[in-house]
Amino acid sequence: MYNIDMDKKVCIITGANSGIGFEAAVQIADEGFHVVLACRSRERGEAALKRILDESPQRSVELMIVDMSLMSSVRKFADSVTREHGVIDVLIHNAADFDISRKKPVYTEEGIESIWATNHIGPVLLTELLLNSLKRSEEGRIITVASKGLIMKPFMKVDLYDPEFRRRRFSVSNAYYQSKKAQIIYTYHLRRRLENSPVTCNCIRVTNVKIDISRYPDVSSLMKKMYALKSKKSITASAMAGTYTYAAVSSRMRGKSGLYIDENNNPVSSGRYTCDEGVQNDVMALTFSYIPEIGNMI
Repeated sequence: MYNIDMDKKVCIITGANSGIGFEAAVQIADEGFHVVLACRSRERGEAALKRILDESPQRSVELMIVDMSLMSSVRKFADSVTREHGVIDVLIHNAADFDISRKKPVYTEEGIESIWATNHIGPVLLTELLLNSLKRSEEGRIITVASKGLIMKPFMKVDLYDPEFRRRRFSVSNAYYQSKKAQIIYTYHLRRRLENSPVTCNCIRVTNVKIDISRYPDVSSLMKKMYALKSKKSITASAMAGTYTYAAVSSRMRGKSGLYIDENNNPVSSGRYTCDEGVQNDVMALTFSYIPEIGNMI
């Protein structure tokens, strides 16, 4: 079922079965890459894979399963990728947990709040496990993903004492945007660590993108109306995926690292807080406390 060309550069995209991730997979495959669709659901992943190949059978793509909320699944996925692909050229952290209907925190079977696990801890662990494979590339590229919505929360900080909302009041938007702010911080942390390597790390600021509100049947009618109004000023998933593709393949991004890029492919500011090295050190110390086998190696 898979069409795999081992001579092509390899790009891994998490959450590639729908939305921006799917469109990016199509675009990057059409740029001549072999694309790994890293999906949680095998059923949805296989449907996405079939659609990609039905449209253009010569595309080099494959499906691999990973649940980014579970560190055991991330480790298993990284082992499989490393065995199959000695060199990784691009890693895009597109998968995200943001169920706008959620009223209470959800904790994984490993005991970590799901949004924090999926959107931050999982991506950090996967990056660290694949770092040697990325370093084997002539110009390995790591792409993290944040949100333009952070503009509406200029004073938000990563709660170093309660990132999982065990003691403070839960808000799905605060949980989501906290995890995205942490991803920006990780991007800058990696830029410093990888300064003398061929690997770069940049973060994409995703703007308002049209979503299928039917995916959230428990959303109130008021929320549905709000998203209908918001969608009028939103861009398509394909248009936003164009920035993923630019960051992944463009020669203009060669050697550039530590950038926060908007939907027009322009560097923008992420704010003073995320750029503070002391903040970066504190957030990464918290992050590595969840995955001590990585933290102890750095």
